[in-house]
Amino acid sequence: MSEHDPLTVYQVSFGMLARMRYWQRVIVCVGLWCALASGASANERYAAFVVDAQTQEVLHARNADAPRYPASLTKMMTLYMLFSALDAGDVSLDDQLLVSPEAASRPASHLGLEAGDRIRAEEAILALIVKSANDVAVVVAEHLSGDEARFAGAMTEKAHELGLSQTMFKNASGLPDPGQVTTARDLARLAYALHRDFPQYYHYFATEDFTWQGRRYHTHHGLLGRVEGVDGLKTGYIRASGFNVAVSAERQDHSLIAVVMGGRTSATRDAHAQSLIESAFTALEGQAQSLRLASLNVPRLNPIREERILTAELTQVSAPREMGSAAGGAPAVTIESVAPTLYTEVPPPSFDPRYAWSLQVGAFGTQAAAQARLETVRHQVGTPLTTAGFETESLQQNGRTLWRARFTNLAGDQARVICTQLAARGESCFAVAP
Repeated sequence: MSEHDPLTVYQVSFGMLARMRYWQRVIVCVGLWCALASGASANERYAAFVVDAQTQEVLHARNADAPRYPASLTKMMTLYMLFSALDAGDVSLDDQLLVSPEAASRPASHLGLEAGDRIRAEEAILALIVKSANDVAVVVAEHLSGDEARFAGAMTEKAHELGLSQTMFKNASGLPDPGQVTTARDLARLAYALHRDFPQYYHYFATEDFTWQGRRYHTHHGLLGRVEGVDGLKTGYIRASGFNVAVSAERQDHSLIAVVMGGRTSATRDAHAQSLIESAFTALEGQAQSLRLASLNVPRLNPIREERILTAELTQVSAPREMGSAAGGAPAVTIESVAPTLYTEVPPPSFDPRYAWSLQVGAFGTQAAAQARLETVRHQVGTPLTTAGFETESLQQNGRTLWRARFTNLAGDQARVICTQLAARGESCFAVAP
């Protein structure tokens, strides 16, 4: 793995930075920014997107709307079209699909079909998912539309109907074509649509092995069977795209869709996707813990008074504080960016009581959730927080550990104004006096 690979740089711990002294953070962040800039120029194929499949909340986005080559993630759309035909009764799982000379000519990855062969529709589904067979993709295209070019046009039309506005298909397999482009966000929409529209067929994406004419093929999806909760979808690779993967995963009451594009190797791609998934589940569980604390430990008073009591209960702040909270319950946890945005903090170089205020934006059951909250608020507020420090501080509350999320090195007026801005968005915070 290259030391300048963005997939490596993005996994630097936000918490590690938070625990460093200021000057250490400056040095590390400057170094990481240089590495990131160098890596980005060396790997312009990188993109990532993570979304809560239940709420449609964006949990992570990097280059999510930048044009990328889908490679074999194209076959997700080919499968959508085949599932549509099955659902409409135009095809059955036992139908025999004829292999044309054109289909048989497709290069690897393939089953090695020969002209005149036939393959059952259900076997075609498994071959597309497990083996990522290019010859089978053309077989499906020709069976549904007569030829691959017309099928690609139908794929594009359906993609736009599904909201994949930045996607254009030129073939059914994902083999190289400069006109075949998509985005990480569009592919996540497609994954969501597959699960929503065809739950009766979605289990095929969890298939790890497929046997054809006595030969057993194993999935390229390295997260299946290895990462808890992962239940599909698809991988892809061409030289122009790098290593891509679309993943769906479910744990307890949470379900996610993650897309990573442009990995330098399948191993770095899988490691990065796993890191994003783990971070997202951790933050979502932190949100659930926060809501449970709100429901169990807080008297049902008017919303403003309830917010005061909940905040005090969770944080036990001994310093004077000023409220700037919106009406409502516990602070919501979102993670517009699970992997940290790297930036250089520039707080005043020496102690100045004018900049000794803090801004607390929540207290959570996990450090990851607190870190995610800081990252979200920084994205929401923007410039007013560019000179702020940040910290996640642990405290013991009723026998358990909570993590406070705070911005530091702020002036009192600045902290109050930011709280007002957050309150206008329905977010919770309070300013902590020195």
